[in-house]
Amino acid sequence: MTLYILGLVATVLLLLLWIYRRQRLLSTRVRLMREALHNRDFSFRLPTDSLLPGERDLQAALNDMSGEIKRLMARNEVESWQRLTRVLTHEIMNSVAPIQSITQAYIASPLVKDTPLEEGMQAIHDTTRSLSAFVDNYRKLTQLQPADIAEVDLDRLVDNLMALYPDIEWHTDTHAARYANADKGMLHQVAVNIIKNAIEAGARRIDVRTDCGKEPNNSNTFLHIGGGDAPSPSNTRLLVSNDAPPIPPDVAREIFIPFFTTKTTGSGIGLALARQMMMAQDGGLWLADTPVAGYHTTFVVTFG
Repeated sequence: MTLYILGLVATVLLLLLWIYRRQRLLSTRVRLMREALHNRDFSFRLPTDSLLPGERDLQAALNDMSGEIKRLMARNEVESWQRLTRVLTHEIMNSVAPIQSITQAYIASPLVKDTPLEEGMQAIHDTTRSLSAFVDNYRKLTQLQPADIAEVDLDRLVDNLMALYPDIEWHTDTHAARYANADKGMLHQVAVNIIKNAIEAGARRIDVRTDCGKEPNNSNTFLHIGGGDAPSPSNTRLLVSNDAPPIPPDVAREIFIPFFTTKTTGSGIGLALARQMMMAQDGGLWLADTPVAGYHTTFVVTFG
């Protein structure tokens, strides 16, 4: 009887110890997710392999929710920038257009022609014309045409890219997924923008590959920074990598923001416009935290 009681007590103690450790594990998960939310990092995906069935379903739902939150925030951010850009470009053009018109008229006037005033009028006219061209570039952010979704041959897309940049060392692999549903023209422009930026940053090797969005092991999971959509396990993804110097973390957080650029001659709309093009197709564009092995930077294009 005594042994039975001792065994029962030991079983209860072991059960209590197991429950305590289980609760500590769940508390740790909650703390990690809270820290991620506090840091506005919605890319967290905690493993589910050590959980009970109910806990596993809950964690999987939270993992999926992080991606949905990221998508909603990215879309709201894009819409906010579009509204701001629309207002700014409208107000600037309303102010610049009359100045450009008036200076053009004065330059053509006999009263100004071949006088000291002509040089000043010409300088004002040239400046306003440059400003108008600058503003026209930003109008592209708010004037995207509706996407024409069709099946796109990714092999042909890659061949076209290689023809455009023959001096680059290319590594390609589209065996995992050769086709994707996308707007062919938009997708081509997005890819060209990514590669052009990489080359301007010093890249000499470009890797383009596809996969089906299957989640790799936790140590190799692509986490994203700098905005964009989280990967979906069921979607084809296009991974574009390069060997240019790594993008610093403080820069990576800003690269999809309109007007942001690290180049002296850059307009700051390239990647922002590329991301909007992919979002217009219910896809996404984001920067992988863990690039493809052998490269410093990987951009991931997802499709709706």
